[in-house]
Amino acid sequence: MDFRYSPTEEQFRQEVKIWLEANVPTDLRAGGDEDLVPHERWERQKTWHKKLHAGGWIGLWWPKEYGGRGASVIEQAIFNEELGRLGVSSGVNMSGISLLGPTLMHWGTEEQKQRYLPTVLPADEIWCQGYSEPGAGSDLAALQTRAVEDGDHFVVNGQKVWTSWAQYSDWIFLLVRTDPNAPKHQGISYLLVDMHSPGITVRPLTQINGDSEFNEVFFEDVRVPKKNLVGELNRGWMVAVTTLMFERVSTSNFYRFEKTLPQLYDVARRMELNGRPAIEDTSVRQQLAQFAIEAQAIKYNDLRRLTRQLKGMPPGPEGSFSKITSTELNLRVCTFAMELLGPYAILEKGSLFAVDQARWAYRMLGARAGTIAAGTNEIQHGIVGERVLGLPKAR
Repeated sequence: MDFRYSPTEEQFRQEVKIWLEANVPTDLRAGGDEDLVPHERWERQKTWHKKLHAGGWIGLWWPKEYGGRGASVIEQAIFNEELGRLGVSSGVNMSGISLLGPTLMHWGTEEQKQRYLPTVLPADEIWCQGYSEPGAGSDLAALQTRAVEDGDHFVVNGQKVWTSWAQYSDWIFLLVRTDPNAPKHQGISYLLVDMHSPGITVRPLTQINGDSEFNEVFFEDVRVPKKNLVGELNRGWMVAVTTLMFERVSTSNFYRFEKTLPQLYDVARRMELNGRPAIEDTSVRQQLAQFAIEAQAIKYNDLRRLTRQLKGMPPGPEGSFSKITSTELNLRVCTFAMELLGPYAILEKGSLFAVDQARWAYRMLGARAGTIAAGTNEIQHGIVGERVLGLPKAR
């Protein structure tokens, strides 16, 4: 296997590096945005998104007819890698760019494509995902939010939860049950709903780390035009699965470790263990080496996924592998950082002796969410066991 990039691809990498070095704000590098309160962080990231879009870097892989560059899979991977090296995000509106956009390109009517796609890349309209419900998370097909036909509209009633960035969103792509008598994977439809519609209430959920990324969303007699139906009535599960396939790919991202592992090494150099820098301790060095090895294994697994894409093959199990391993490695890295920090780990941001503005405590408190989002790791283990290893279903 040849991991070298072609001269043209290396030229593209240099173009990316030069632009990022000249344009990435200093306060956003290497996790600097974590020091901001949630609303300030969102606004800062949205400003950064606008700059990325103006530079032509948002939605690189989108077709040119929809505002992208039509870039290759390799070029998108290179861009993500360079972002990871600087520890900066790719902006906001990822639900619109990575999930809704490609789903509409495949399933949407021409009218829907013309109406919605032009506003996604510039983040002129922010999108969120209306899938999970209090009684239908991992078992998504058990959803109960209803949509009843009424003339040229659907009337929607129900609740969604775990809805990322709903408090900032203009639109939501929503799974609803339109035939309550059909088997649970049938009778589901996929709607595009204006978040400013009468009858929608958004309640942010404050997480243990102080963020309010997730929300409850309530729908009370919300009227949705029938022209906002994506795909066929009662056959929205096929559309939903398309979105989920893109979600698995978008969450399997090893580039986070380009930022966090060097920062962990730095903590090990500064903290003392038995009167010496912790990094000089054999057991600490072994653990740091183990993290580095696993990060490389995740990288090469993602390169297998990249190879499948380059060959035009459908997504394989690599997405599930990466989702499981990257989120669990991130959790263990954060846990180990807390062990290295010892009593300093409990200090909050703003405390006199807080290390790195207490970023590690913030990360630790949020790390478990990654193992739950985008399909819990327990569900992913089941997928790998049954569909890849051929193991019997758990009873």
